Amino acid sequence: MSTKNITLLVIAGLVLILGYTGCNGYNGLITQDENVNNAWNKVQSDYQRRADLIPNLVNTVKGEANFEQGTLTKVIEARASATQMKIDPKDLTPEKLEQFQAAQGQLSSALGRLLVVTENYPNLRANEAFRGLQAQLEGTENRIKTARNDFNDAVKDYNVKVRRFPMNIFAGMFGFKAKEGFKAEVGAEKAPEVKF
Repeated sequence: MSTKNITLLVIAGLVLILGYTGCNGYNGLITQDENVNNAWNKVQSDYQRRADLIPNLVNTVKGEANFEQGTLTKVIEARASATQMKIDPKDLTPEKLEQFQAAQGQLSSALGRLLVVTENYPNLRANEAFRGLQAQLEGTENRIKTARNDFNDAVKDYNVKVRRFPMNIFAGMFGFKAKEGFKAEVGAEKAPEVKF
């Protein structure tokens, strides 16, 4: 065999290896990207479940004739704001994720105030429907936390694949970029102060 033929075989072999690596890597990136999208859909689904529980909670609380209307209004407004904020998983920019997190944080804060205020209403606390809704809401908050953690894990796995050599070359060629996950809210590092 001539040197020219050996050189051609080596080049052909390198092209085949590179092509296989590129195809395999591309498919792996697609799989990781879809895992991130699926995890994001689960996050949104759990937030939607919470939003769906709120009207029932508000209506149950409204039954208490002298309940603070301002508190209910803030919950209703925060829910409206949170449900209007939709993000396509293909367009998860840090800015949009921050806006989404802020809207959901306002709703969490309004719900927290509502539940604190209900402590002043023994009839409401004794209401079986209210207690049931409160338990469902607590369960949903746990689901949201789990879904957010799963989303962050999917983002981490995706980002590792996108940034690792030599996949970072293929990722750049095919338009795959690192994604942003959930972060702690501003001020979360300060423990709430409990006073008796």
